[in-house]
Amino acid sequence: MKNLQEILEIARPITWSAADILRDYYHGNRRQDLDIQYKDNKIDDPVTAADIAVSNYLIENLQAKLGLEDFGYISEETYQGEQVNKDLVWIIDPLDGTRDFIDKTGEYAIHIGLVQNHRPVLALVAVPETGKIYYATLGNGTFVETRDGNIQRLQVSTQKPIENLTVLVSRSHRSKPLDYILTKLPCQTHKNVGSIGCKIASIVEQQADVYISLSGKSAPKDWDIAAPELILSEAGGKYTQYDTSTLLYNTKDINKWGGMLASNGEYHDLLCQEATKYLAEFENLNK
Repeated sequence: MKNLQEILEIARPITWSAADILRDYYHGNRRQDLDIQYKDNKIDDPVTAADIAVSNYLIENLQAKLGLEDFGYISEETYQGEQVNKDLVWIIDPLDGTRDFIDKTGEYAIHIGLVQNHRPVLALVAVPETGKIYYATLGNGTFVETRDGNIQRLQVSTQKPIENLTVLVSRSHRSKPLDYILTKLPCQTHKNVGSIGCKIASIVEQQADVYISLSGKSAPKDWDIAAPELILSEAGGKYTQYDTSTLLYNTKDINKWGGMLASNGEYHDLLCQEATKYLAEFENLNK
């Protein structure tokens, strides 16, 4: 059985190749067009040929290098609705930010997380348009690698007054209760960024400090969060639910219902308390 560093050395070149495939689709260099479909005919849940191609590439290559005996595999495009009964489970989002991919904002990512005992122990997040892969293993910090092979360790921002924090918000996953919370928080500098992977990349690159979300009719799934969470926490940040409870993966419910908050960690508990308070306030006002 390989250790985490050995697994990471196998996964990194596979991730670079997957990023190249996805970028080819984005720039129209693949013969197939995007072939946009919708899951369960939901207009807000698009799937493209790129999702499927990258998912297949990642799973086939990880399985070829690491096998099926020790690892389970969950991908957004192959998930069958059941918990995987393996100690080590790959949780993969071949294209996070599909709407941004289609709308050509450049803010899309690949998430590859390895989970043990329901918690991430290894993560890679590729952002093809910036030519970067962010990676982390449990207890060893977060790093960014560029296409020329340059590698740097990353740390979140520190020592900012709470009112100076920059809050990341989604372009497409917005709601009235979330907007209400955002208007009430002490930090009022907002920045639109697509893809959770790109948002977390912004925080570990010290371009922003907080990301706040709230589920509605649908919720983020394990593959949206598992890899980005470890990238953030190993850089000194936190990613929890509003009640500050730890996020768990590969459980009976793949959905992450309720509110979640990612931050540089400095005011994390306070911001979670504020978000909880203002969500309750909104609900009372709209009974």
